[in-house]
Amino acid sequence: MQGKVILVTGGARRVGAATCRKLHAGGANLVVHYRESEKEARGLQAELDSIRPDSVALVQADLLDTSRLPYLVDETIQRFGKLDALVNNASSFFPTPMGEITEQMWDDLIGSNLKAPLFLSQAAALPLRKQHGCIVNIVDIHAEWPLKRYVIYNAAKGGLASLTRSLAQELAPEVRVNGISPGPILWPEEGEWADEASRQHIINRTLLKRTGEPDDIARTVAFLIEDSPYITGQIISVDGGRSVNL
Repeated sequence: MQGKVILVTGGARRVGAATCRKLHAGGANLVVHYRESEKEARGLQAELDSIRPDSVALVQADLLDTSRLPYLVDETIQRFGKLDALVNNASSFFPTPMGEITEQMWDDLIGSNLKAPLFLSQAAALPLRKQHGCIVNIVDIHAEWPLKRYVIYNAAKGGLASLTRSLAQELAPEVRVNGISPGPILWPEEGEWADEASRQHIINRTLLKRTGEPDDIARTVAFLIEDSPYITGQIISVDGGRSVNL
């Protein structure tokens, strides 16, 4: 990982922040994208720069504005001179039960989970080809096993899974493209999993009988970037075995 330059979307909080810490600890320089979490982004930058000065840059953008996506790549190259890896982590997540779905919900969920990763990957393709780099997309086990009342989110992540395989074909042989499908890692900050009974039901359906940690995803991202030169077009489930026990 030493000396690599990695752009992480939604990198200021939760799994994104854990991923940034893991990649930085391996020696990477980071460009951390955020939308509204400026306080958390600046705190993460200060934390990591205190370990290795001038190793982290921040970029703010609403990923639903596709005209801003090439800017993220341009800022990365302007700051560090190259781009070795892109981690499409940013995601919207909220229920969309039938009968209540609106076009705004569609635009938000499809935009953040599918449209933005496509157009950001397209913007990053040339510099990634120059570096023989890679893309890692954060998918979801519900891309294959839909979550009730989350119709658009399921469809968006299903599209991202297909996009991952398609990009692997389109960008080969110079660029590898893989995905990670998390299971129960961090609970949503609001919604129907707020009560302990609902959470315990999900935990009981995992083979390992526990939730995972953000670092479980971060370690898998690092593996796909640094230690998997012959892996492309694959999606790894990091879910404690839940996807075989649904």
